Amino acid sequence: MKYQKLAASVVMSKKGRIPKLKSYSEELQLIGIGRSAYVFKVQHEQVALKVFFPHKAHIASEEAAIYRKLPSGNYYPTLYDVGMNYIVIDYLEGHTLFQCLENGIYVCEEKIHAINEALEMAREVGLNPSDIHLKNIIITPKQEVKLIDVARFRQTKKDRQWDDLQKVYFKGYVKSYFPKRIPKLILNCITVIYKTGLRFVE
Repeated sequence: MKYQKLAASVVMSKKGRIPKLKSYSEELQLIGIGRSAYVFKVQHEQVALKVFFPHKAHIASEEAAIYRKLPSGNYYPTLYDVGMNYIVIDYLEGHTLFQCLENGIYVCEEKIHAINEALEMAREVGLNPSDIHLKNIIITPKQEVKLIDVARFRQTKKDRQWDDLQKVYFKGYVKSYFPKRIPKLILNCITVIYKTGLRFVE
């Protein structure tokens, strides 16, 4: 009931691809915004409240169903609650792979193997991991790998995004000459170009 009330306190405009956030409870701290939702940390709790845009509210039940299938506690957050337009999961501290590249934080090969193990776990329960990109993978202060934003894990089409990222990692990133710190502007440009359907690695 508490999380339902907190979600109800989040008021957005009803227009636009990314609706404008108008107001929300003082018990919430805005920590992120994605393609389908605003994400908040609940005050005094280690949980995150993900409130979906009005035209994306249906994704809440879809993502919750996927989290229930995934093994929580290892590579994926635990799901605590779900409502008509929100879900509540673990609040994860750390850096996304995007932030690691932006700030020059080295990503060792062990983390790549851990990500692959997490994706294989999803496949073993009948899911098809999709939309795996630099902002959906977190390395915690304890050096654990966590994957978030799993709403597209039921897609049937082949998603080569993670395959391409791995190729860039092993063919370029691990080499001594490859820059370990890449400006945010360049990373965002690469993301936009990739979304247009172009691929950098064959």
